[in-house]
Amino acid sequence: MTATTDATRRRFPDGFLFGAATAAYQIEGAAFEDGRRASIWDAFTRVPGAVTGGDNGDVACDHYHRMPQDVALMRELGLQTYRFSTSWARVRPDGGPVNPAGVDFYSRLVDELLGAGIKPWLTLYHWDLPQALEELGGWTVRETSDRFTEYALSLHDALGDRVTTWTTLNEPWCASFLSYTGGEHAPGHQSVAEGLLASHHLLLGHGQVVRELRARDASLDLGLTLNHTVADPADPQNPADVDAVRRLDGQFNRWFLDPVFRGSYPADIIEDVRAVDAAAVARFEAAVQEGDLEVIAAPIDTLGVNYYHGDLVSAEPPATPPVSGAPANARPTRSPYPAPDGLHSVERGLPRTAQNWEVQPEGLTRLLRRIWDDYAAAAGTVLAVTENGAAYDDAVTVLDAAGGGGVRIDDADRAEFLRAHLAATLDAADAGVDVRGFFYWSLLDNFEWAWGYDKRFGIVHVDYDTQVRTVKHSGHEYSRIIRDRAL
Repeated sequence: MTATTDATRRRFPDGFLFGAATAAYQIEGAAFEDGRRASIWDAFTRVPGAVTGGDNGDVACDHYHRMPQDVALMRELGLQTYRFSTSWARVRPDGGPVNPAGVDFYSRLVDELLGAGIKPWLTLYHWDLPQALEELGGWTVRETSDRFTEYALSLHDALGDRVTTWTTLNEPWCASFLSYTGGEHAPGHQSVAEGLLASHHLLLGHGQVVRELRARDASLDLGLTLNHTVADPADPQNPADVDAVRRLDGQFNRWFLDPVFRGSYPADIIEDVRAVDAAAVARFEAAVQEGDLEVIAAPIDTLGVNYYHGDLVSAEPPATPPVSGAPANARPTRSPYPAPDGLHSVERGLPRTAQNWEVQPEGLTRLLRRIWDDYAAAAGTVLAVTENGAAYDDAVTVLDAAGGGGVRIDDADRAEFLRAHLAATLDAADAGVDVRGFFYWSLLDNFEWAWGYDKRFGIVHVDYDTQVRTVKHSGHEYSRIIRDRAL
């Protein structure tokens, strides 16, 4: 599957899908309507200092009530596929029986998408664990993997006749280490042992669901989505910096890629963590039961690759620390890495987004090539860029009556970010990577987790007071690219 180039434009491969992505808690609102009950994010947003501005997802983009209009907007943009997540707290509130009203919402969404000629791309878990299950131990206990499997099969019962692409998890690194070790995300714990346990039980739940869905319907396209970094040494001639890259890559990338594709956790990282917290590793090793890794390594059809930026890493702290890309909230957090010592980010002068994340398109090309060469090709697994996007401070121009009223959103930086990363995806395709699609994050401005509503990623502007949607310049540019199937 390769791209073609002519004198004026670069064309995308035949069959390449253009889409956008969202997550249930970030856009739906209706937090306690029609039987939905609290998730860990409903609880976490009530913790003082945890979220910028004290924001929460109670209303968000009100997508729950405005879903048909939002699908019509997707059709207007020309999206070929839409990656959305279903809310566990809505479908099986408190981890209990199926809630018919919750399932009905997603059934109607799927019908709207199909009616608009848009392929549904369903993600089962985007971080909204029912709070009642968290109070029983959350992802640190094995039982949650089984409850996750029940939830997944309930959705397949309802949607399996119409949805063919199923993603189990979104970014288990965030759902485990950022959430149970770093404390930046819900449930906000700060424990090395809990992060390790959560990572295993998330992956175990993934493998169980893949096996069960495969047994039900061998034609389904099954997979999961991982977030990745591309780590480079600050000094390639310094063995300590090179080793820092190994440790960062191991704790961010290989910790999830290795068990999924090779049926084992990276032994070097286990020993790195053992050196700083032997008790945590002992708990983790006790939790990995015979046969677990075989389940986790159940073959998948598609690996979703989420990429925002890479990391320049040094074993020693730099004289001038780079600007932080984390929210400056009042609640204390710690490093999400189980073995964080000697991992320091270094400024390299790249452009930055409004979130202070570096803009590094070529990192996406290198990442796709590395995953393809080292993992996916031999497994017969294809790739899709399931998240890529940027937060910028949009320039909003209020138009007078002569200009048609409303507002105009000029976000040239985001449009350029989009073009650059689509080009990077094409570079990977040209190099032989079987990459089947690209999903911009995000369709709508939305609740951006610990950043609240302070940062906007959407190609569609949302006025949170009125819920009016306005397509930004970047949205119009993406629509043009989709129509032309070319850069």
